[in-house]
Amino acid sequence: MRRVVIESPYAADTEEGIEKNMAYLRACMNDCFKRDEAPFASHGLYTQKGVLNDRIPEERKLGIKAGFVWADLAEKRVVYLDLGMTDGMKKGVEHAKEIGQQVELRWLYLKH
Repeated sequence: MRRVVIESPYAADTEEGIEKNMAYLRACMNDCFKRDEAPFASHGLYTQKGVLNDRIPEERKLGIKAGFVWADLAEKRVVYLDLGMTDGMKKGVEHAKEIGQQVELRWLYLKH
């Protein structure tokens, strides 16, 4: 198995939007497992209730920083684009490029 970091949307204006994004993340993780990959998604882990609050800027920065520490160990960063690209995803792609990590664009449902 190859270690990969998932970039997919988390932030949304409503709780329903966040749940939609989390359901999409779960589908992305499933896709990775089907590709014989071991996925990591800090936004699916660190934003759980009682861990970090993504709506508090200091906690959001902390989560991104911690996610990058783990992401640096991955063989590549996979960016799922069916729901668009958020600012957080852009930061992840920029960081991957800075450290020379491979970036792969993917779609589950819509092919562009």
